[in-house]
Amino acid sequence: MQNISSATYADSKPHYELLDGLRGVAALLVIWYHVFEGFAFAGGGIIESINHGYLAVDFFFILSGFVIAYAYDDRWAKKKLTLKSFFKRRLIRLHPMVIMGAVIGLIAYLMQGGVTWEGTHVGISMVTVAFLCAMFFIPAIPGAGYDVRGNGEMFPLNGPAWSLFFEYIGNILYALFVRRLSDKWLAVLVAVLGVAVVWYTTTDAAGYGMFGVGWTLDVANFFGGLIRMLFPFTMGMLIQHHFKPIKIRGAFWICSVILVVLFHVPFIEGNEYICLNGLYEAFCIVCVFPLLIWMAASGVTTDKFSTGICKFLGDISYPVYIVHYPLMYLFYAWLIDNKYYTLGETWPIAIAVCVASVVLAYACLKFYDEPVRKWLTKRFK
Repeated sequence: MQNISSATYADSKPHYELLDGLRGVAALLVIWYHVFEGFAFAGGGIIESINHGYLAVDFFFILSGFVIAYAYDDRWAKKKLTLKSFFKRRLIRLHPMVIMGAVIGLIAYLMQGGVTWEGTHVGISMVTVAFLCAMFFIPAIPGAGYDVRGNGEMFPLNGPAWSLFFEYIGNILYALFVRRLSDKWLAVLVAVLGVAVVWYTTTDAAGYGMFGVGWTLDVANFFGGLIRMLFPFTMGMLIQHHFKPIKIRGAFWICSVILVVLFHVPFIEGNEYICLNGLYEAFCIVCVFPLLIWMAASGVTTDKFSTGICKFLGDISYPVYIVHYPLMYLFYAWLIDNKYYTLGETWPIAIAVCVASVVLAYACLKFYDEPVRKWLTKRFK
């Protein structure tokens, strides 16, 4: 069974309800991961508890490839879609919340006093440039004056927007090139990119000890981010082309538990020959995530509760991902100012930040994103 989600205003096909639900689960886990990122940031240590929460981004990419192929491949084949109409649809679907994320990011930055993490005041002209770049999705060059937080983020007012930057690149490559590939050549491309992922992770090419690349505009992160997006995106397409449902009961709950367990595996120390943490990441991205997508796409909800949960999670998944991090900036600054380093010291505030992120996302969805997309759809489609 499939449902019509809030995304329908931009993409008129029904959605796989369990995939929508899993996207929401991954988005909530990202929020929880960023809470612990704050403790590591404030204390100068490593992230504890949900060590591999950043892999949610790779899960999003593979899910995106599956859904894009499902929503658009047959339209290209029937010549019912042009490049102009495809890009119009994708912009209507994605960009309103990009703008909202920039607005909320600007407000949070000004609430912090308009300074870098080191406390240096940033002039209003550079803050304005940073805001305009965020609105038009132009990444910041590390060290430039409009890198207003001073830590090299592509989008310093809303850090996680970097993954949407690569999502846009993936959509462009899909429309111009990848959709034209036969299944044989698509499989070859996926295999080559899979080898690149394994090489990049196991050799620790970025030097982080993990695959948390793509967030800044240096060479290692840009090409690492491209690999990080291209493999799961094309893998998702390949899965959709060959997808045949399998019978599985409780697929949503099984897949959700697996995601929680995978993200909570501790950091794995490597040696001089191989990055074992990277090997684990490659195993998740290349082997486990494709299986989860297949399982979830095969499953159906059988009761109103599960259907409602999946629809709610699917509806808030994108808004919660794109608007939660400005609240995290405020949370991180509070941690640093008060020298708090553990969940035990701050759990009421940490939970409040998580709840506030969901409430803010839902409000943005209902009072901004859905109405704006409805209007844009009527106006331009």
